[in-house]
Amino acid sequence: MNNSVEYLKKYLPSDKLEEGIPVQYIVGNVEFYNSIIKVDNRVLIPRFETELLVEKLIKYIRLNFNNKINILDMCTGSGCIAISLKKEIDCNMDAVDISNDALNVARDNMVSNNVNINFILSDLFTNVKSKYDVIVSNPPYISYDFNQMNNVNIMNTNVEQVNNTMNNANNDVYSFNSSDIQTVNQNTEQTVNNVNQTMEQDMNNMQANTDINGIVSVTPVMPETNNVNTNINNDVNNNQNNNINMFQ
Repeated sequence: MNNSVEYLKKYLPSDKLEEGIPVQYIVGNVEFYNSIIKVDNRVLIPRFETELLVEKLIKYIRLNFNNKINILDMCTGSGCIAISLKKEIDCNMDAVDISNDALNVARDNMVSNNVNINFILSDLFTNVKSKYDVIVSNPPYISYDFNQMNNVNIMNTNVEQVNNTMNNANNDVYSFNSSDIQTVNQNTEQTVNNVNQTMEQDMNNMQANTDINGIVSVTPVMPETNNVNTNINNDVNNNQNNNINMFQ
């Protein structure tokens, strides 16, 4: 490791190395999937793992598409993914980034690698209008921030509490409904039994009143007319007296 650092110091400005500036920024470019990609502090340095993404995506496209396709590279940065795909795949390539500085670097890389890419300045899909067969994205990594992660943990805890509350509420509703249904069933069963008993008694009474010819003698029970009329007259008089008292 020390030998490597000494070798770099021999050919690179030692002051920049000591400041912690990445070697790729000092050199000004990086090799990515057989292409030379210009990089500076306006874009992130392509990682070797991203080459694996490109390799797998090329295999996927060749396996599933036989004609020219439309591809979108979201958060293109230096344009390394878009350029690599454009070189390997017969496609129309659009590349999006929110940073105009990054797009300027990507355009330089497009020219130096002799490919044709349509660059779009956009916050994700805000200015994207076309449709695509494949959308690829390797967005910038989010640095670990203790305060932000603490907020995420608090949010997860709150979500868990809400889920527990909802589960408890669902259990309460289930218990209430179960007991309520059981009570209704019991009441319904009792009502049916009472109706059956009443019908049975009525049938027995009707059978007892049947004459020889099998004709049922039904004797309706009528209320006493005089009592009914007397009650109606009393109700009318009371209502009239009440109305008079209201307007006095």
